[in-house]
This record gives sequence, structure tokens and C-alpha cells, in this order.
Amino acid sequence: MMKLDQLKASRVAHPDSPLELPELEICQRYEKIFTAAVNDVLRENMLTCQILPNGIMPLRDHQRVAGFAFTIKGAKNLELKNEMAQRAEMLDSLKENSFVVWDTSNDDESTQWGECMTMAAQRKKVRGAAVDGGVRDTDKVLELGFPLWVRYRNSNGMLGRFRISAWQTQIRIGEVFIQPGDLIFGDIDGVIVVPRDICVPILLRSEEIANGESQLKKWIKEGMSATEIVKRGGYF
Repeated sequence: MMKLDQLKASRVAHPDSPLELPELEICQRYEKIFTAAVNDVLRENMLTCQILPNGIMPLRDHQRVAGFAFTIKGAKNLELKNEMAQRAEMLDSLKENSFVVWDTSNDDESTQWGECMTMAAQRKKVRGAAVDGGVRDTDKVLELGFPLWVRYRNSNGMLGRFRISAWQTQIRIGEVFIQPGDLIFGDIDGVIVVPRDICVPILLRSEEIANGESQLKKWIKEGMSATEIVKRGGYF
């Protein structure tokens, strides 16, 4: 008999497991720092593969938003039966303070996000979305001000080209495994994933790093040598 209990347990999502702080406060505090600080803290915790692939970049460079993962999985598929009903069911499942993360199985033809998807997400108080695929209606999405990270733009809609297969299940984009409820944080440098069970301690340490950088910049402006700065615990 194969012993798969640990593997099975690792794939079980706990999107509503309790946190030490309210979800909204966690999101707002992440949004006051930056992904590089979070990345450095994750590295301190031996988590070195937590960023989505480099091609997934913000539609607007100034966007910075955090939320809790609402995962979607899909792939190229020509079948049309009940496709729109399934898509509507997914949209009705969206949660407040969530951050949509969409695994497209490396689709390179269709767009998973557009104006109507944006409007539906905003109605559900979704904070942002990262799609390993495409966007259309780009001008309208920009007008709506919705924080979005995507890989490309084109006019191909999903219908008849791509189909959702699951949502709120563990997904993998690039080298990153994402569970529903993980903390997702995006800014000009891309999107980073923080496991839910450590998102508060990672936040607290990241705030320390961000505050420490203010001191580091002060030392640099004062003309202190790089060697002395490193001796004082600074880094470059």
C-alpha cells in the first residue's frame, strides 16, 4: 500500500482558518510595505519560491494590493455545454477581501479577464486578481481602477477556447503552490504568495524590514561607507 496521507493532507485547503488579526487589517498593513521586504522575510524562513512568474505584471505600475487567495483552475477546452453557467457559479462564490489567482495551465491564446469580470469582482468586494493568462477590454478595466496582474493582452474571449475546471482548490503557477486563503500581495515588482498560517508573523517581520530600510537610506545619505553600514546590520 502506498502511504500518501501526508501528501493528501498537504493538498487540503483551510481558507477560513483563524488568524491573529482581522483579515482587512492584515491586507491594509501589507499594502503599506512592499513585496521585496516580504520576499526577504520569506527567504529568512527558507521559503525561496513564492513569487509568480516574471511575466505576470501589473496592468498599472502604481497598483499595490493584498488579499486572500481565491483560486481558479482552467485550461484550453473547446466544449461549450453549460460553460457560462459554470462561470457564473464561480463568480457568485467570490468572497470579500479575496485576491483571485488564476492558473490557466499556460494558456497562450485566450483572455480570462475583462470588463464584466471586473465589474462582478468589484461587486463582491474582491481586492485584486493575478491571471497567468490574458485580459481584454483593457481600457475599460483601467477605467474601473481594478488592481490586475496579467501575462498578456488580446481580444480573444474564453468561450469556445478555454474552460474553468475548478475553483477554491490548490493550484500551481510556475514554481509556486497556492492554497485558497493564502495571503497574496502584488505591487510593481509582481505578485508574492504568503502561506496563510504564517501571514501575520511574516507581516510583522516585513514591517521591521521596511522600517529598517528607512534607517539604511539615512546612513547612505549621510555618506556612511558600505562596509560600515553592513557592520551595523544593513544590507544592499
